[in-house]
Amino acid sequence: MPPFASPIERIWFWLHRALCALVLLFLVLPILIIVPLSFNESSFLLYPMTGFSFKWYAAFFNSPEWMLSLKNSLIVAPAATIIAMLLGTLASVGLTRAEFRGKALLQSVLISPMVVPVVIIGVGSYLFYAPLGLVNGYTALILVHAALGVPFVIITVTATLAGYNHNLTRAAASLGANPLTAFFKVTLPIIAPGVISGALFAFATSFDEVVVTLFLAGPEQATLPRQMFGGIRENINPTIAAVATILIVFSTLLLLVLEWLRGRAERMRTALD
Repeated sequence: MPPFASPIERIWFWLHRALCALVLLFLVLPILIIVPLSFNESSFLLYPMTGFSFKWYAAFFNSPEWMLSLKNSLIVAPAATIIAMLLGTLASVGLTRAEFRGKALLQSVLISPMVVPVVIIGVGSYLFYAPLGLVNGYTALILVHAALGVPFVIITVTATLAGYNHNLTRAAASLGANPLTAFFKVTLPIIAPGVISGALFAFATSFDEVVVTLFLAGPEQATLPRQMFGGIRENINPTIAAVATILIVFSTLLLLVLEWLRGRAERMRTALD
């Protein structure tokens, strides 16, 4: 706060920070409540805690149903992420380099999965894949999850390409590199932080998605979020709190990696400038 600020500015300065702290507390409070319950010895989600125990984590890792859902998530999410990363990067590079009529419309279509309600995507995907016999399998689930992740890759890669110096590509071409070699040797290493950031967002989107999974996956393809959804509806026990805590830690690690990549991209852009 500037030392010459007026009393009203000082009041607004502290009021603004108090409001931000309250909003942050409102968002974090459910996490602060659910994490301790995952270590509760009681079979019910309640306070005060009756004791400290890791038995609900043991129940998660010893449950065939939970392990099957975890395995399905670790199959679907990485596969969808790879597809989203490849398609999103190619689309972003093509849209950045080319100028043509209808470009804005095409960009809107490509990022539309971010704004279209996921229920509509789930219903439409089911009606499209059911006649093809791809429902209750991995194929349709992976493809739709990839489509949900593509917009994140496009946005992050496009933002990275906005600061890209195209003279580097021209220099590579002048030295005899073909377009494919110039892309892999020059462009891709520079935009790699944006590509990886988009891939992480796509992975998180696929890993946490439940609505589309309810439409397209069968009992043998139930992912971790779908298993949690079913558990909440049928029988609530602290195992769900243990799974939620694991996902919270996993999401936090993803955010830390994204922040590291953002800092690395800024340092690289500064060095190139």
